[in-house]
Amino acid sequence: MTSPSKPSSTGVGDSSLFGRGRYKFWALGAILLLAFWSMFTGTVTLKWSAGNFNGLSSSDMDAPIHADLDVLEIEEREKVVRHMWDVYAHNPRIRLPRFWQEAFEAAYEDLASDDQTVHDAAVSEIAKMSMRLVELEPPPHQSSTVRSS
Repeated sequence: MTSPSKPSSTGVGDSSLFGRGRYKFWALGAILLLAFWSMFTGTVTLKWSAGNFNGLSSSDMDAPIHADLDVLEIEEREKVVRHMWDVYAHNPRIRLPRFWQEAFEAAYEDLASDDQTVHDAAVSEIAKMSMRLVELEPPPHQSSTVRSS
């Protein structure tokens, strides 16, 4: 008669890489790997998003205009805007610079309005925009005079 024997514990289960207690180790390792990978990609993404890759980003265009603008300079700009509007509205043969063309096309309804306050508000807004983007005075001409000796 043979006696019942115990199954041996020297099988594949304990000595294997994926043994009974080893799955906890692998699960913890996978969680840590995912956590470090997530931190790494988040850091890289933040560094890339903080960089200024555009020469003229939209945040530069959205910067508020200072409230302490010189009143005389704004009035001078408004005179220029009114003159350029007259040129735009009455002389179709004259080609305006790009800024003026786009500004007048965008604000055409306001500038052509019969309501003077709407018209003045549009002129004032274009004048303030032109302070950042348009230089009124042309660069000084260098005269090449010949000196007689």
